[in-house]
Amino acid sequence: MTLRLPSADGGTRTYEPRTEPLALTPGTPFTSRTVFAAAHVVADPRADVSPDEPAAVDWEATLAFRRHLWSHGLGVAEAMDTAQRGMGLDWPGAAELIRRSAAEARGVGGRIACGVGTDQITGGTLPEIRAAYEEQLALVEESGAQAVLMASRALAAAASGPEDYLDVYGHLLRQATEPVILHWLGPMFDPALEGYWGSSDLDAATETFLAVVSAHPGKVDGVKVSLLDARRETGLRRRLPAGVRCYTGDDFHYPELIAGDGHGFSHALLGVFDPLGPLAAEAVRVLDTGDTAGFRALLDPTVALARHLFRPPTRFYKTGVVLLAWLAGHQDHFTMVGGLQSARSLPHLAHAYELADGLGLFPDPKLAEERMRNLLSLYGVDR
Repeated sequence: MTLRLPSADGGTRTYEPRTEPLALTPGTPFTSRTVFAAAHVVADPRADVSPDEPAAVDWEATLAFRRHLWSHGLGVAEAMDTAQRGMGLDWPGAAELIRRSAAEARGVGGRIACGVGTDQITGGTLPEIRAAYEEQLALVEESGAQAVLMASRALAAAASGPEDYLDVYGHLLRQATEPVILHWLGPMFDPALEGYWGSSDLDAATETFLAVVSAHPGKVDGVKVSLLDARRETGLRRRLPAGVRCYTGDDFHYPELIAGDGHGFSHALLGVFDPLGPLAAEAVRVLDTGDTAGFRALLDPTVALARHLFRPPTRFYKTGVVLLAWLAGHQDHFTMVGGLQSARSLPHLAHAYELADGLGLFPDPKLAEERMRNLLSLYGVDR
């Protein structure tokens, strides 16, 4: 059987789906790298809600996907941008997600880190922003999860310069009970974060970011960098205080950054490891044996898919991620909170299917083919 897939030029092309998936099974815990997959949320398609109302989450399917990631040895980065934080999932929904996922992690022995932000407010003074961060930090710590201090739209709007970032983050790090992960999310993921750390000059912003880390090294487990700039991440990584990890958030250059060089390597906290979970886990286990070439042989071919999913506007990568979860059988529909399933074109989705199928990512290729055929039919492109 073949599929007629729509092309970006308005035409169609013939594609012959793969018949056998990669044989990937759960394995031993990782020893050389700490790896988190930032996980998506599953919407409840039966809920009668509009895109601007609070999200209706299918909790069982959402938690089942996290169990899938944990079963392969991956940590779960919860309530991050992959979970549509600030793009359909509001703070009450995120708080419930954190509580439920943290309880589930305790039950299965899974590692979890949860996003701490300020999205319960849309703006405010610096004291109000600190208070919003504190509320979320307290909830994450009470849940027993590790905290990820995320970039704040409200702080980006209110800060007058680097000193405001030093003050807010210093205040939060002093009161954190356990070491946290600091998250630098670039404006390609969220345009409202332009000029974060007090400057649109990335060299100046890097100095402020490193100053925060250097002032509180005992309270920083690591930094998560999502700038899609491998050279800049490598340079920053080499300047971190001893014992502070660099978690790559670069969904374009992750194989080389995780593999590392003679001066060090990056751990990982990646949205692209949501659809790549089992394959990424297998690659890291190969790396654990010291086989860097084998690691790259497994992971390098996935970069074309990652670059496609995260192409501009990058913030809509979640649509492709959820499409692949549906095609892989992890959920029974392609519906997203906020109606974000409409954020990418049919040709974009079709090419995501083609790339993922070529990698053998679908446990049941026939199911993926049938679901892709149904999607094409829904759009009127079925012959």
